[in-house]
Amino acid sequence: MHSYKIVQCTEVGLAECARAIKAGAIVVFPTDTIYGVGCDPYNGAAVERLFKIKGREENKPLPVLAYSLEDAKKIIVLDQRGMLLARKYWPGPLTIVAPLADLTISSKVTAGKKNIAVRVPANECVVSLLKHCKYLVGTSANISGQEPMTSADAVLNSSLDGFDVLLDGGDIENGIASTIVDMIDRRVIREGAIKATEINRLLGELSP
Repeated sequence: MHSYKIVQCTEVGLAECARAIKAGAIVVFPTDTIYGVGCDPYNGAAVERLFKIKGREENKPLPVLAYSLEDAKKIIVLDQRGMLLARKYWPGPLTIVAPLADLTISSKVTAGKKNIAVRVPANECVVSLLKHCKYLVGTSANISGQEPMTSADAVLNSSLDGFDVLLDGGDIENGIASTIVDMIDRRVIREGAIKATEINRLLGELSP
């Protein structure tokens, strides 16, 4: 069994977690939707490990969490519609797929595509972590195909193994994955915490 460290969402724990991420660790952490697992998006070897841990096919791109809208704008190109959605729902449960602006992010994150999925989360614990590291691959902390989890205990009792650090931020009340909107095709590709009708109404208010 792989050994891992459990840290609490304190200044000491967050600093330790951030150091581990910069050193290539795979970290499990709370978000405002579900528990996530991730790593430094600039570290190709860490991203490769993450795919193996999740049992995820490497041709499926991974989303990235950013500390703020300003930080998100450094890695994706947001048009007028993208900015409208970002300003309304970030921080929050909306993932935006947009053209990649930062080509130094590992191509394994994007599966070689020219677009990337980005979100600015609202959970205080992960935001504090992102304050240290700015960006974090943030996919659901479960084996691909299994149910996402909303507590550290659920992660520990699951079949997910091989991660290095678990950042325990308590239970998550929401438990609904983020809504994903593709700004290239201008369509909702996964309805989650935010209704697709709400997104489509907002997008429809803007002239072509």
